[in-house]
Amino acid sequence: MIPDKPPKEDVFHGSEDLKKQAHIPSFEKYKELYVKSIENPDEFWGDIAKDFFWKTKHTGQFLDYNFDVTKGEIFVKFMEGASTNISYNLLDRNVHEKKLGDKVAFYWEGNEPGDELTVTYRELLQRVCQFANVLKSQGVNKGDRVSIYMPMVVELVVAMLACIRIGAVHSIVFAGFSSESLCERIMDSQCSLIVTADGFYRGDKLINLKLLADEALQKCRDKGFPVEKCIMLKHLSKGAEETSLGSQSPPAKRPCPDLQQEKQTGRVKKTRPVPQVPWNPKVDLCWHSLVREASDECEPEWCESEDPIFILYTSGSTGKPKGVLHTVSGYMLYTATTFKLVFDHQPDDIYWCTADIGWITGHSYITYGPLANGATSVLFEGLPTYPDVSRMWEIVDKYHVTKFYTAPTAIRLLMKYGSEPVQKYKRESLKVLGTVGEPINPEAWQWYYTVVGERRCPIVDTFWQTETGGHVLTPLPAATPMKPGSATFPFFGVVPAILNESGEELEGPSEGYLVFKQPWPGVMRTVYGNHQRFETTYFKKFPGYYVTGDGCRRDKDGYYWITGRIDDMLNVSGHLLSTAEVESALAEHEAVAEAAVVGRPHPVKGESLYCFVTLTDGVTYNRTLEAELKKQVREKIGAIATPDFIQNAPGLPKTRSGKIMRRVLRKIACDERDLGDISTLADSTVVEQLFHNRCCTSV
Repeated sequence: MIPDKPPKEDVFHGSEDLKKQAHIPSFEKYKELYVKSIENPDEFWGDIAKDFFWKTKHTGQFLDYNFDVTKGEIFVKFMEGASTNISYNLLDRNVHEKKLGDKVAFYWEGNEPGDELTVTYRELLQRVCQFANVLKSQGVNKGDRVSIYMPMVVELVVAMLACIRIGAVHSIVFAGFSSESLCERIMDSQCSLIVTADGFYRGDKLINLKLLADEALQKCRDKGFPVEKCIMLKHLSKGAEETSLGSQSPPAKRPCPDLQQEKQTGRVKKTRPVPQVPWNPKVDLCWHSLVREASDECEPEWCESEDPIFILYTSGSTGKPKGVLHTVSGYMLYTATTFKLVFDHQPDDIYWCTADIGWITGHSYITYGPLANGATSVLFEGLPTYPDVSRMWEIVDKYHVTKFYTAPTAIRLLMKYGSEPVQKYKRESLKVLGTVGEPINPEAWQWYYTVVGERRCPIVDTFWQTETGGHVLTPLPAATPMKPGSATFPFFGVVPAILNESGEELEGPSEGYLVFKQPWPGVMRTVYGNHQRFETTYFKKFPGYYVTGDGCRRDKDGYYWITGRIDDMLNVSGHLLSTAEVESALAEHEAVAEAAVVGRPHPVKGESLYCFVTLTDGVTYNRTLEAELKKQVREKIGAIATPDFIQNAPGLPKTRSGKIMRRVLRKIACDERDLGDISTLADSTVVEQLFHNRCCTSV
């Protein structure tokens, strides 16, 4: 399962200070605890459960499950008979029992430098109780679903925890999604109420969120599912004098853009206009007016272990999103434990995860995991490159961030501008760096380790999914030596295996399908409203295993390397090739800042490799460079992986969260203009530019 001893070569360790304070101080301790978590999960998780409050104790089996579709319905049950409330554990206990009421829960950093807010645990508890009472006053009860469509503001955390406090189920929809996507999710989860905001800025771009929410609600009405209530937060107009909102009366507007000089930084700060906000008094309610009348005390609703906590939609192979459902006790324990150990959380840490709460990373590692540990976090509304490419490192120094968690996409984006913007700031506070969302290519890993962390911060390259609830393959700081680009070893309670196409387990160094043999507390329980789809998607292909859908390679030292989604594997002349592996080989060239690879039909080979490369500043694309790139891939992977086409791509089509839309790239590679819905693209102008730069693909 895991090696007896860690390898000595090609690994990087944390500082001696980190090793002295680490929760898991050595590989030997990691292995001892890992074996205990597999052989005696009741005792392992039972010890962790003692750190939480339970209204009633568990009475049945600690963990019961079936992963084999041939033996009946798939299920996972954890701590049957126990009841608790996550909001109570995250807030009340931290304030009243642990005496952390005056400790900062969140430093909120707005899109514009200088737009900031500090919220303590006591203040967060009061605000959550107020909004929980608001929800109850609007008829929201235990088990009801509430859709939340908000920017990265403190009120988003308040809204989700208020739902949890009264036993309602939140369904957060990323604020970059279109009205059609929001409508689809509202209808699938049968939400009774939606919470949104007037709008927000991402860099220079205004997102008129209320307008999008209204469009979604109209689509719902047109399809026979009217949502009766919409609560709107005045975000862009906060601080404005309260007004009586009529049918077309917006919150008071700020002045039109003017320029103000900031004394501290010398930076020019923009004062932006507030959009016209549509208002329907039959449906719309003002967050601020409702909260002003609400009590700041609200008794928690005690929930059973397997009661639902939230639904979060993730993409499906059929194109229809899947509503991943997580439940109370297992998710709470798993996010709390993974956060504590993977980031080696210490009481004086300042932690910053740059993800959006609209994704699972924001659920688990901005809200639930950190708050369960009484952590202080940075909550960031803006972009890593706005108003300049040093913004992230400025924030690190401003708040003395010690643990920093971001996506490889962001790292590669910032790599493009070199080390100077990073080195303008000290970053002396940093102790642990993390990556999430996709496999990180070794070149980006080395830049992150060497330039950002100055070779003193271990990198936790975490592999997990919306479905897993938390980290499942990850290094642990100081305990597990790292290899650049490897997700390393399984977390406690997780038993991975690699299968071939026939479903046979492969031993030793091998490559194939990544699966898991037994559940851990945080694994999803079902697809909301469609358990059959849950069983078909994750358990039908290989009965007895949870199928991740990802390819994986295990090396001679037992390290796991994620090779990409199985549906991102290309079959070239009978050989399976990972697009992620080809992308990594391309990105290792000093001229390449980022690469994306897709398949294109080929009359002889089945599929050909069509590559998009974004070059570093100042580099010109030419035939010589193209030849070098093909040679590099050939040398790194083999002749079979030599790209058929390489296209210069000054920009790639990405969602506002930074995810590359490969579906669009496949269309461009095939010169197909019917792109479908591209409303979630951060910058749709790159699409036409990519079509203009297309390679000649006639055979």
